Amino acid sequence: MATIRASCSDCGDVELTSADVTVRVCSANSAGSYSFACPTCSRIVVKSAEPRIVELLVTSGVRLVTWHLPEELTEVHQGAPIDHDDLLDFHALLQRDDWIDTLRKMTPG
Repeated sequence: MATIRASCSDCGDVELTSADVTVRVCSANSAGSYSFACPTCSRIVVKSAEPRIVELLVTSGVRLVTWHLPEELTEVHQGAPIDHDDLLDFHALLQRDDWIDTLRKMTPG
């Protein structure tokens, strides 16, 4: 198992094994990062990683996780954004016994 040197913002340089580190890469834009629990303070440390660092870590036996951007980012949004008054109205609606029926009548489809 490979020894990996990294740094914790609180503890400084630390030594890890490949089993201690996880590499994450976004499938949409190939942005990479790696994370580990600091062996000294147990704090979770996340660092961005350029493709060459990702490749080096993965070839050293570090687990690779691919993640995807949420589908909501591609949704078309119509209408004005909700505001504070909308939230207050919604809160008042939820206090009523017929709130679910009222919401169904307000929602198309």
